[in-house]
Amino acid sequence: MEHAAIKKRFEKLDRYLDERLRRLVAGAEALAIGRGGISAVSRETGLCREAIRQGCQELEQQNALPQGRIRRKGAGRKRTVDQDSTLKADLERLIDPVTRGDPESPLRWTCKSTRQLAEALTEMGHRTSHRMVGELLRALGYSLQGNRKTLEGGSHPDRNAQFEHIYTQVKQFQGRGDPVISVDTKKKELVGNFKQQGLEWRPEGQPEAVRVYDFQDPELGKVAPYGIYDPTLNIGWVNVGTDHDTAQFAVESIRRWWHSMGAPCYPKARHLLITADGGGSNGSRVRLWKRELQALATELGLAITVCHFPPGTSKWNQIEHRLFSFITMNWRGRPLISHEVVVNLIASTTNRKGLRVYCELDDSEYPKGIKVTDAEMDGLKIQRHAFHGEWNYTILP
Repeated sequence: MEHAAIKKRFEKLDRYLDERLRRLVAGAEALAIGRGGISAVSRETGLCREAIRQGCQELEQQNALPQGRIRRKGAGRKRTVDQDSTLKADLERLIDPVTRGDPESPLRWTCKSTRQLAEALTEMGHRTSHRMVGELLRALGYSLQGNRKTLEGGSHPDRNAQFEHIYTQVKQFQGRGDPVISVDTKKKELVGNFKQQGLEWRPEGQPEAVRVYDFQDPELGKVAPYGIYDPTLNIGWVNVGTDHDTAQFAVESIRRWWHSMGAPCYPKARHLLITADGGGSNGSRVRLWKRELQALATELGLAITVCHFPPGTSKWNQIEHRLFSFITMNWRGRPLISHEVVVNLIASTTNRKGLRVYCELDDSEYPKGIKVTDAEMDGLKIQRHAFHGEWNYTILP
């Protein structure tokens, strides 16, 4: 009990002490006691005798450390990665992108989480944990990453030339004051109380409840928003179809755009330029698309010029990043519970550059499987351009 005060003082100071100060305080107590002091302080504080002895030596300047150091250089337990010379190399081999195709890799068909990597390394004879694996991965320059859509498939040799042709056509039409539109069908969306990607502000702890499974509602079904974007006026128009996304639906959408917006904005126009993807309902090989455009050109008295983007370049279409992307952002985290909600969310879309969007619902039926005969194709008044006439053509009234 004669040294009980040492224990009390040490307990009061302990939370303020680092490794070096702890042994110096213990050494000071031992030196103050004198003979038998190291043993007494060890009993009261729980520190090992060697640490207390080292504290005594440092205080007596027999083994003083430089300012700012806690241990002498090289002291302390060695890091696992320093003791295990092959740990880093084996970890890099496991996370190498080619290991999924390596029949010898233990992680050939698994998601490479830190826990699974740690288990695989343990089976290889290493001593590690998922926390250590995470630290090593960061030290090696790795981070968690998703996929990025950058690969467009095979590139057509005239790809750049077609882009230049489209650009030239657009500038010519705009210079004459004629309308230019970019068209495409946005991804089909389920209508109903389904989860919508993205986040929206709501009271904390009160997320909107949606269905667990994305089974199509038999009454509401899906919608196919067909968009028309006017880059000259920065105005979008969307026809929300409830039936099939066919060429008839695509041309009907353009017809409705013209009557509600095109004609009022371009009352003197006699020519219309459409830039479109090379596939889908408005694809360059779709006969029905050309037949319906012929009917529209005759009905409106317009010469309709179409320029298709080359294969694998649909994301270059202006409508994708000037209209559809903002619609997606506007309804993020909002379940599309009804057709009215879809129309209102699209129509309320805007951006900092003054984008305006108009939208209406189209509940007409557009049957699939309509065939266009060779005779009908021969009757079209279509003028193919000298450069890639399969992509660039004008349909006359």
